[in-house]
Amino acid sequence: GKTWLAVAMAVSNLRQGLIKKIVLVRPAVEAGERLGFLPGDIAAKVNPYLRPLFDALNDMMDPDQVKRYLENDIIEIAPLAYMRGRTLNQAVIIMDEAQNTTVSQMKMFLTRMGYGSKVIVTGDITQVDLPPHTKSGLTDALNRLKNIDRIKIIHLGEADIVRNPLVQKILNAYEEDKPRKHDGE
Repeated sequence: GKTWLAVAMAVSNLRQGLIKKIVLVRPAVEAGERLGFLPGDIAAKVNPYLRPLFDALNDMMDPDQVKRYLENDIIEIAPLAYMRGRTLNQAVIIMDEAQNTTVSQMKMFLTRMGYGSKVIVTGDITQVDLPPHTKSGLTDALNRLKNIDRIKIIHLGEADIVRNPLVQKILNAYEEDKPRKHDGE
């Protein structure tokens, strides 16, 4: 799916020597339930939110190599809240589940890109977990940035679902319930 493709692009760029680092970012927004206090350092706290990115990394790389890259800061876990003020050069920076960013968070994230870097933003505007009446940063960015050269927007559809075939039928059943929430209207 979306996450797997983003990670595949980052790993490919790293293996080709086009970048020096992969930065994984995901907003810490829970899907309708509260997880409460999480013990540990920053990596331990954000690990549950980044699990889908790690799953994709482990599909493409040996888990021991992933661990070494994390230890050597070649792969970095970066909580969205800690991105402000940074400039990331020669990196692929992946924002997963971007529908759960606010407009100001998305702007802050997109402006972290330094020289030789690429930003990949993934999300699904039908799966927003923000508080009511909060505009999704992804929805805003799609509208605001669609006509800027060198920014590419790729929409995946039903034919791109790579999970169990039953997932497509489940999604179709939920699509009947429209309208979408948090579409900025």
